[in-house]
Amino acid sequence: MRDDLWHLDTLAVHAGRDDLAALGVHAPPIDLSTTNPLPDIDSGGDSYEAMAGGGRPLAEGGMVYARLWNPTVARFEDALAALEHADAAAAFASGMAAMTAVVIAHTVSIGKPHVVAVRPLYGGTDHLLGSAMLGTEVTFCREGEVAASIRPDTGLVVLETPANPTLELVDIAAVVAQAGDVPVVVDNTFATPVLQNPLDLGAAMSLHSATKYLGGHGDVVAGVVAGPSATIAALRRVRAITGGLLHPLGAYLLHRGLPTLPLRMERQQTSAQRIAAWLADDPAVAEVFYPGHDGDPRGLLQRQMRGTGAMVSVRLRGGAAAASALTGAVRLFTHAVSLGGVDSLIQHPAALTHRPVPIEARPGADIVRLSIGLEDAGDLIADLDAALRASAEPSRRASAPSSPGASEGHLVGVSGARAH
Repeated sequence: MRDDLWHLDTLAVHAGRDDLAALGVHAPPIDLSTTNPLPDIDSGGDSYEAMAGGGRPLAEGGMVYARLWNPTVARFEDALAALEHADAAAAFASGMAAMTAVVIAHTVSIGKPHVVAVRPLYGGTDHLLGSAMLGTEVTFCREGEVAASIRPDTGLVVLETPANPTLELVDIAAVVAQAGDVPVVVDNTFATPVLQNPLDLGAAMSLHSATKYLGGHGDVVAGVVAGPSATIAALRRVRAITGGLLHPLGAYLLHRGLPTLPLRMERQQTSAQRIAAWLADDPAVAEVFYPGHDGDPRGLLQRQMRGTGAMVSVRLRGGAAAASALTGAVRLFTHAVSLGGVDSLIQHPAALTHRPVPIEARPGADIVRLSIGLEDAGDLIADLDAALRASAEPSRRASAPSSPGASEGHLVGVSGARAH
């Protein structure tokens, strides 16, 4: 069977490992070399030029220098490209390094300094674009305003779906249609390739903060972008110049995390659905943000996703004070930024990840974001129940479930995380 016919579960296990048998190993090796022997001046120079231009090392010239190429990193890139239905991928030292390279490659460096960005976005991305640090000018807009925001000097359209932190779904195909010839990059961090493949919907690039679900264990910081070969070559040129290459140990950890990604997403999503439904019935909660919780009126869960994901945000009736109290009262949830790991996290976006965002676009101070991990869902509900009891107004229901498995809840949406 050809690898392009394999199920995602199979690809997650085997992609990026094609050279292992020839090397005589079963687990991918970690190559920590910073420099490599050169066979001779001419072939070494030719290989250097090929990699500096965004290509692969030449067989006769070698890998030359780690800032240009590393085989451990390349294996992870090949694996992620396969999961994203892409020609290639480029890995970076962080998600923000990846986004920075995307912006540099598609704006000022080609004489098109204008960016259209669909809000809401991750706070770091919003800040990067709004700061004009890279010599760009940005127009922030909503999904339906992209076409009107495009200018002759627009080099890039940026969007994130599900969006951080309110989990809004953006219609990727609709934005691509509005963008015309302007390339669209989709931050696919929350969905992962298990639930969504932006390139299949016309996007030019799919970007991940690989720190999150791809790694899945909170022990590596990284970013990765998947796309067509020419696009990835341009990003590798930026990476070679700026030195943003992912460390080999990080690439090894990411590659090791991919085989369990479908299983983790399936379990975490199932728990998130149950927790979101339970939260929707709690008097301390004014609003639940979760894909499908609104009934999916535009059908985006059906058209562009294969599941609802494992992120849940809530708006608390008690405002900022209740949000602060909740984050301090939980026991199983760790009060920390980031997401997508095996353990559950809780954080306050307005005060932390989205603090640099202008006040008019910043999430409300009454919003708390939850990243659901692999713990028992009933235990997580019991933890939230006790914390809400301790932090919310006295009118909160007295009849809240006292046993971990008391609420089974159901959300409208897609329940299966496996992609076949």
